[in-house]
Amino acid sequence: MRRAPMIIRSVLSDQVKDYLLTAILAGEFPPGSRIIETRVARHLGVSQGPVREALRDLEALGLIDSTPYQGARVRQPHKAELLEAYDVRAVLESFGARLAMPRLSDADLLDLEGYVTSMQQAALNGEENEQARIDVLFHSRIVAISGNQVLQRLWHYLEPVSRTHITYILPGVDSDVISGLHLPILAALRARDTASADQAIHDHFRIAGSMFDTLFVERPASESAPAASGPDLAEETAHEALP
Repeated sequence: MRRAPMIIRSVLSDQVKDYLLTAILAGEFPPGSRIIETRVARHLGVSQGPVREALRDLEALGLIDSTPYQGARVRQPHKAELLEAYDVRAVLESFGARLAMPRLSDADLLDLEGYVTSMQQAALNGEENEQARIDVLFHSRIVAISGNQVLQRLWHYLEPVSRTHITYILPGVDSDVISGLHLPILAALRARDTASADQAIHDHFRIAGSMFDTLFVERPASESAPAASGPDLAEETAHEALP
């Protein structure tokens, strides 16, 4: 019974982390912007402790940088980091697909096909963020079907890093091409063809990485961070506007 408050606090910290992670991935906290502990706590109606713990977790994921006496800022994306993450994800996901092959059910394949269809529809509607969200569901489903818990933990560590970088360039991405990259993966899984799945997944990340390499422009921190003359007002307005 004495440890219950610690358990409750831990769960609360996870909820705050999920909230902040969703906001970062949605672009509500753009690269370079400050995440002010007191304002997040006030907005969510919690103490600063769970917010501080959530920020530490996000820093461990590589999504924010914390500096003593300056607080936390959303990390500035770097091209090399995403390309390296893509190389690792290609290896992890091809391994996941190989493990998933004998476990795939018809229902799994229907769900994966539905994700691809939804991505294509989102591309048609110009809904880049929605397409990116469904893209994550497609890849995470394959990794989950593998049944390998360690693989899933590694994948969930890398995926937010990839997605924060992708949101940085979404307006310039060819959404039809992105959706189409998933079709060969789906076809290989449907055929239970391990070699084709491995090739399709590696091609997926190679082509996506090439698109990112072309579209991404490194920006100095001074250009991406809020202006020093009025960041607090801008950040407070953004926080108070959140639902």
